[in-house]
Amino acid sequence: MSVTSVDKDFDNLTLTLIADFAAPAERVWQLWADPRQLERWWGPPTYPATVEDHDLTPGGSVTYFMTGPEGDKHRGWWRVTSVTPPTSLEFTDGFADQDGKPATDMPITTVHVQLAERDGGTRLEIRSVFDSREQMEQLVKMGMAEGFQEAVGQMDALLAA
Repeated sequence: MSVTSVDKDFDNLTLTLIADFAAPAERVWQLWADPRQLERWWGPPTYPATVEDHDLTPGGSVTYFMTGPEGDKHRGWWRVTSVTPPTSLEFTDGFADQDGKPATDMPITTVHVQLAERDGGTRLEIRSVFDSREQMEQLVKMGMAEGFQEAVGQMDALLAA
């Protein structure tokens, strides 16, 4: 697995995942830019994602749902704030209700994605920023760190294909 670290920093309200891949940044970027590739890794293996809308432009949005082992669906959305292919992407990430509307009772995070050439491959850094310690604790307790590590761990097979 290419995930080298997952750091939960409760003082700075960040969850940072680092992964190194033996692929160029342009190829790793495609795992974000192509909705069919994104849905092959965005959810953990037991909660595969289905991307419904995918507009990676500033002001654009991505909507998706993850299907759990019992057939349960969990919806989410992104609001894209910044895109610089193939090196960076920023978006707000939130949960949605069953109708796809943003869930007001769940935390929203700001996500910063950076891709950088490193040792003949690419280093991926994904940093989620929380609004409060309570929100971070809630999502960490729900398994966000482990789920994210499992999801990103699926990128290796896609990059090798």
